[in-house]
Amino acid sequence: MNPPNAPTLNVMPISVGPSNREVLQPSGWPVPKGYANGMAAEGRLIVTGGVIGWDASEQLADGFVAQVRQVLSNIRTILATGGALPEHLVRLTWYVVDMDEYLANQKELGGIYREIFGAHYPAMALVQVVRLVEKAARVEIEATAVVPK
Repeated sequence: MNPPNAPTLNVMPISVGPSNREVLQPSGWPVPKGYANGMAAEGRLIVTGGVIGWDASEQLADGFVAQVRQVLSNIRTILATGGALPEHLVRLTWYVVDMDEYLANQKELGGIYREIFGAHYPAMALVQVVRLVEKAARVEIEATAVVPK
């Protein structure tokens, strides 16, 4: 039931395989591109810390786009360690040190995202920060996934 004056809520089940997730899309709102307004899920929660673009030997990839590729790959590896797949993602929070750098590379980043995670778009937030703990890091991402029980 919607509270008075609240938008009607459409729940759009995800159609990829057996699903524990639903996309929450308020009626009349434009459908977002590359993310969801909200997600609902049931199951085992998996969260990551802030993941940066370094490899197993703690060598940072060279440049923003390369770091994003490594971060997303690292998140996929962490998810797999917990028994999760990219389609179990319900939220990503991106922290970037330069919003213009992100915006200038959106098309390439979208391709990398789809290459690593497929066409699954959870709820996302993008925040510009002054700097990250690792001074040379250009991006850090936190992930939340829910694995069906």
